[in-house]
Amino acid sequence: MPLRRLAALLVLHLLAPSLFAAETFEVDGHKAVIHPASKPAEGKPWLWYAPALKGGVSIVQHKLYADACQQAGIAIAGYDLGEVRGAPKSAAQFTKFYDEMVKRGYSSKPILLGQSRGGMMTLTWAFRNPDKVKAWIGIYPVCNLASWPLKNSKAQTLADFGLTEAELTTRLKEFNPPDNLAGLAAAKVPMFAVHGDNDVVVPHQDNTLLLKARYEALGGKFTVKIVPGEGHKVGPSFFACPELVEFLLKEGK
Repeated sequence: MPLRRLAALLVLHLLAPSLFAAETFEVDGHKAVIHPASKPAEGKPWLWYAPALKGGVSIVQHKLYADACQQAGIAIAGYDLGEVRGAPKSAAQFTKFYDEMVKRGYSSKPILLGQSRGGMMTLTWAFRNPDKVKAWIGIYPVCNLASWPLKNSKAQTLADFGLTEAELTTRLKEFNPPDNLAGLAAAKVPMFAVHGDNDVVVPHQDNTLLLKARYEALGGKFTVKIVPGEGHKVGPSFFACPELVEFLLKEGK
């Protein structure tokens, strides 16, 4: 993105209200929400955000991102499946939401944005559906089942997979995103992540940097912004990141 355009967007971020309204509906008993663009771009592009817990798409609360999407004609949407961790049945449920979005006229290739555990939700759907993904973005994303899911969220993770810890550990490569990136690399899906190097909840080495190394080894394109000294928090480094906006608008054309 030209620096002049990005600077103008940053000014609007400070001065202008976000214009997104919300439409809610149900897919298979679960709440979905769309924040449509007032003037959709050609092909009705959309940003699929996770987690969308309690039917909310919290990324729209961050004006720089919301305004960037609005001005570019990109809708923002999400689907609330609760505390899922990327099991095949959860991914299949997310596909029902995707199918409904396409049925409503939205692009068949959304950009996926996963924040924290939303990284696992989006990545596990993406690697099973590489032909349906335009690009992937992570904000301190969970990318590795052996990291936060099995260390700090074990009960929810095992419940989602319906497996014991021993069974899941034995079959980890079958389910773990870093081991299942070949389809996304072959489809040339670009990736971007912003992560703090002081994140003790979702360590960047075991998640973002591991994913980047595995993806690049397959020929995939992966851009990372590491934020020195910052951890797992809501702040401008992660929610007013110019590089993320630049990537989003470039890939959302």
